[in-house]
Amino acid sequence: MVALTTRPAVPPASSPAGAPVRRLPALRHLGPNWYASVMGTAIVATAGAGLPWQPPGMRTALTVVWALSALLLGVLLTARALHWTHHRDQARAHLLDASMAPFYGCLAMALLAVGGATLVVGSDWIGVRAAVAVDLVLFTAGTVTGVLAAVAVPYLMVTRHRPPLADASPVWLLPVVAPMVSAALGPLLVPHLPAGQLRQTLLYCCYGLFGLSLLGALLMLPLVVGRLLTGGPPALALTPTLFLVLGPLGQSTTAVHQLAEAAQGVVPGPYAGGFATLAVLYGVPVMGFAALWLGLAGALVVRALRRGLGFSLTWWGFTFPVGTCVTGLAGLGSRTGLRLFDLAATGLYALLVAAWLVACAGTAHRLVTGRLPAPPA
Repeated sequence: MVALTTRPAVPPASSPAGAPVRRLPALRHLGPNWYASVMGTAIVATAGAGLPWQPPGMRTALTVVWALSALLLGVLLTARALHWTHHRDQARAHLLDASMAPFYGCLAMALLAVGGATLVVGSDWIGVRAAVAVDLVLFTAGTVTGVLAAVAVPYLMVTRHRPPLADASPVWLLPVVAPMVSAALGPLLVPHLPAGQLRQTLLYCCYGLFGLSLLGALLMLPLVVGRLLTGGPPALALTPTLFLVLGPLGQSTTAVHQLAEAAQGVVPGPYAGGFATLAVLYGVPVMGFAALWLGLAGALVVRALRRGLGFSLTWWGFTFPVGTCVTGLAGLGSRTGLRLFDLAATGLYALLVAAWLVACAGTAHRLVTGRLPAPPA
């Protein structure tokens, strides 16, 4: 990534005697929030593949986007490893920062998103067998990382951060949403496992991850809404994070649909039928609330733009959460046969692609000009 070369390394001779030498200074402020760019890119490929209408050439374009997300993941994993090696003090400071630590959930979701996109569209280029192997590795790593983040970040918030309720932010949702991504993408692997115990174990584990994430989000969401109602709109730069609330809504709707699909022939008939019923009974009202939140968050973003909201990395919040709503609506459309859901999914996908292009352009421009990575304002 260009971030690796935007600023020249400081020569060792320029360091004061006894002071630690700062290598790769361009990476010093490379936080875990950068993984949002990987998530936002991978979801463009996955969500597009699930749309009911597939124009000619779209599949190839989606595969190119998947390849870009995989490349971004590799570059960021390397850059973050170098960050921990050369700027360990800053990395630890991120963990102890209540506004930055929740972004460790993005690492898990980036691994999972690229793994899922590999199986959904990447298999066109590398073959199904290789795609399953890649997804299995990334799914396992992402799920373990996500569960650890869902436990460790709230633990740090309780014991070290102790942020006031006035600081409640949709960013707090990120660690607890990560297991929901596992619940939504894990069922894709079920048909590729040996029949019997392994398939059933993965399916029920994904349902457990669904419950873990759902209840965690239900605990955090009232804090976010209460903060808005009593404290007013967030700071301009943080306004795009309001779209993060769409993440658990769209991802959970996607999860119940994928779980119902995977349950056919894996669990006894009554259970499989119950899973299919839940997918509709849960998904429709949740997508209704997602529409309400999309309207509210969109209005607040327009207000912020009128007051001078400029581009920042928070704009990646317009991508992955919207993409989860696209996959959720597409799932409801295929399950109910209603064109309304298909049209809504297609319209939201157009919004997703536009937001992704803007986020890519803004990030690339600031990388080239050396304005990113930058210390928080």
